[in-house]
Amino acid sequence: MTEAQPRSPIYLDYAATAPLIPEALRAMEPYLAAGPDSIRGNANPNSLSTPGREAFKALEGARRSLAASLGAQRPDEVLFTSGATEADNAALSGIAHGAFHERDRAMSGTFTPHIITTQIEHDAVLLPAKRLESEGFHVTYLKPDRDGFVSAQSLEEALLPETVLVSIQLANSEIGSVQAIRALADIAHERGALFHTDAVQGLGKVCANVDMLGVDAASFSAHKVGGPYGVGALYLRRRTPFAPFILGGGQEGGRRSGTQNVCGAVGFAAAASVATADVEAEGARLRQLRDALYGRLAAFEGVQPTVECAPGSQDFLPNVVNVLMEGIESQTAVLRFDALGFAVSGGSACASASLDASHVLTACGIAPDEAQTEVRISMGRYTDEEQIEALLHAVPQVLDWGA
Repeated sequence: MTEAQPRSPIYLDYAATAPLIPEALRAMEPYLAAGPDSIRGNANPNSLSTPGREAFKALEGARRSLAASLGAQRPDEVLFTSGATEADNAALSGIAHGAFHERDRAMSGTFTPHIITTQIEHDAVLLPAKRLESEGFHVTYLKPDRDGFVSAQSLEEALLPETVLVSIQLANSEIGSVQAIRALADIAHERGALFHTDAVQGLGKVCANVDMLGVDAASFSAHKVGGPYGVGALYLRRRTPFAPFILGGGQEGGRRSGTQNVCGAVGFAAAASVATADVEAEGARLRQLRDALYGRLAAFEGVQPTVECAPGSQDFLPNVVNVLMEGIESQTAVLRFDALGFAVSGGSACASASLDASHVLTACGIAPDEAQTEVRISMGRYTDEEQIEALLHAVPQVLDWGA
């Protein structure tokens, strides 16, 4: 008698990472072989040898494809990075310093630079902002409203003649609030400031076309859209001031040194192409699942939606549901769901090991003890109604564990 195989968990943590999609794997396969005969697929793209030139051709093909998916006007506006964390760090540090030096020269050294961001950004933006503060930059952190939205008025009031950069995320990974980036970027530009957006969660879910958003820079990650880990991109509009913070061989046009990950780049390009091919249809499908889940979860005693997401709303990501489970700490709820065969999270996966309340929820005005009961359910390409029904049937057991 053969031993029963453990059942695969129902995966509902797409905001943490999306499963690798077949299209990305197929694109990467030529670069996954081993041995000397595989060098044509794994050569250094900066080498002048035939294998190197072939690798360079593949890299630039991936750059052109990704630029098209992101809405960039030119392929050389896309820099490959090791991930979105690096892209965010590079944007904050590189643009802030680049713009400061340009403005400082024009003002003969009498200039104290100012940066604006929000209290609900990913730590990959907040921590570089803190570092810039330690270097003498003045930083303003905009407070969102209860549902995680930053108002145009708050940005207008915070802008100063010395503001060199505004960085506001496109969509929040925990509560799903989608900011009006085009309007915010236009306000910043009217006052002479550059604008960066962390667009990681928005790609493939809402419009993340950089030209339509009107931004000067944007950060992206491959593994959030079904591509591989370890590769991301920074969109940097042509002529945007930028001081590189990774120095070395001068790759990526001198803006990001280091031998490029060709395999990762082609996988990212393939995944992004799929993710952006039909955003409206996939968004509508996920929105129906989101609305049904919010409505039925709210019917359970002790379960409260974290934000007021009206049915059909496009102000929130179509794939993220966030609730508070009264009296149950996030980690406990996540482990209970896991024991029942469901992969969910207690908020941002990047901070899942922390026992502190979510900085996103507390910034929105939720008390720390309530914020520690947060559960995030996030959906994607392989999520269907049957999986959502199964999750809903498990909720009573999670709420009354051991009863």
